[in-house]
Amino acid sequence: MREESLYLKFVKNILPSPFSIAVLLTVLTAVLALMFTSRPENAIYSHPIVILDYWQTGFWELLEFTMQMALILILGHVLALTPLFNKLINRLTLYCDSTAKAAFLVSLVTIFMSFINWGLCLVFGAIFARKVAENAQKNGWNLNYPLIGAAGYAGMMCWHGGFSGSAPLTVSGTDHFLADRIGIIGIEETILSTMNLTTSALLIIIIPIVFYLLGKRTSSTEINLPHYQTDVKTQEKATGGERIDHSKIAAVAFGSVICFLAIRQVYISPKGAGLSFIGLNYINFFLFGLGVLLHGSFNNFLSAIQSAIGGAAGIIIQFPLYAGIMGIMKYSGLGALVSEGFVEISNATTLPIFTLFSAGLVNVFVPSGGGQWAVQGPIITEAAQTLGVSVPKAVMALSYGDQLTNMLQPFWALPLLGITKLKAKDILPYSMIIMGVGLVIFLTMLLAF
Repeated sequence: MREESLYLKFVKNILPSPFSIAVLLTVLTAVLALMFTSRPENAIYSHPIVILDYWQTGFWELLEFTMQMALILILGHVLALTPLFNKLINRLTLYCDSTAKAAFLVSLVTIFMSFINWGLCLVFGAIFARKVAENAQKNGWNLNYPLIGAAGYAGMMCWHGGFSGSAPLTVSGTDHFLADRIGIIGIEETILSTMNLTTSALLIIIIPIVFYLLGKRTSSTEINLPHYQTDVKTQEKATGGERIDHSKIAAVAFGSVICFLAIRQVYISPKGAGLSFIGLNYINFFLFGLGVLLHGSFNNFLSAIQSAIGGAAGIIIQFPLYAGIMGIMKYSGLGALVSEGFVEISNATTLPIFTLFSAGLVNVFVPSGGGQWAVQGPIITEAAQTLGVSVPKAVMALSYGDQLTNMLQPFWALPLLGITKLKAKDILPYSMIIMGVGLVIFLTMLLAF
C-alpha cells in the first residue's frame, strides 16, 4: 500500500484533530437526541435546553472514573519507564531492521501487554514504536513510521479481554450496580473463559501476521525525530532529608509493602469469589507499588510521573466532553434506543452479534468501557436473561464491540500520538484495516461459542 494510494489519501484528508472529533460528536449526539427523543413532560425548558442540561450534567459525572483512567495510564507509563522495561524495549528494537519485522514485533508485544494492562500496553507500544523509528533513523533503514505507530496502538483492540477490561472487572465487583439482577460474575467466566482465551490467542497470532504483510506492501516514509528521553534523571549526591528521596532502601521497602498487600488479596479473598477482587482500584494500587519498587527511589519514581503525566493530558481534558455525550445518551434515552433497537431484532443466536455492533457504535460516541457499560449494561443483561443467553458472554460481546472501534476512534491514541509525534490521520488508515480483521475474529468466536 503506497502513500499515494486513494485509500490513504481519502482517510488522511477527512480526519480532523481528536479534540475536534470530540466536539463534532458532541454536536451530532445533541442533534440525534433532538430528532429521536422527546422532551420530558415535567421539563420547564425547551427541548434543546433540556439536551444541553443533560450534557452539562454528564460533563461532571465521570470525574472518579476519569481519575482512575488517568492513573491507570500514568502508572502504566511509569512502569514502562522503569530500567527493566526500558532495557527490554532497547533490546527488542535491535530486531526491527525493516518495516515488516518492526510492525510484526511491535504489534505482537503490544497486544501481549494489553492483556496485562491497557495503560501499560498503550505507552509501551508508543515508546517501542518511537524507539524503532529512532533506531531506523540512526542506522539509515527504510521504515513506514505510521504503520509502526498503528502497530503500537493495536493492543487497544484487544485490551478489554484482558486483566484491565472495564466491563468484566465491573461485574466481578461485589457492589456493582447490576449485582441485584445478575449477581457477581467472576473473571473466570469472562476474561478466563474458553471463548475469550481462544479469541485472545487468535488476536495475538493473526494481527501481527497482518501487520507483517502490510509492512511488506507499504512504502517507507521520512523519519525526522529528536531523541526521546526514556531514562529517568537521577541525582548523584543528596544531603539532609533528600537522602530519603534518593534512598533505594526506602523505595524498595515502601513498594514491596504495597505489592505485598496487593498479592495478599489473592489469598484472603473469599472462597468461591475467584479473582473478583481485581478491579480498577486494585490494578492502580498494584501498578503504584511496582512503579516505586522498580524505579528504586522516590526521586526516580516522581521524575517518571512528571514524564508520564503529559501523556494523560488529552484524556483529562477530553474525557469530560465524552462524559457529556454519555450524559445526553443516558438521560435523553438515546443510548437506550440504540441498544433496544438492536435487541428488538435479536434472538438467542444473534444477540451477542448485535451487542457487539451496538457497543461498537456507542463506543464511537462514548470511548469508555466502564461508561459504556453503565449505559448499555442494564439493557443487554436484561435481554440476555430474557432470551436465555449467557450473561458473561453478553458482557464479553459488549467488550469486543467496545475495543473494536478503538481502531476508528482516535481518543485513546492521544498518548501514543504525543510520544510518537504522529497524527491521528497517519495511523488510522492502517488501524481501520486491523479493525476489519478483528471484526471477523470476534464474530467467528461469538458464533462458535
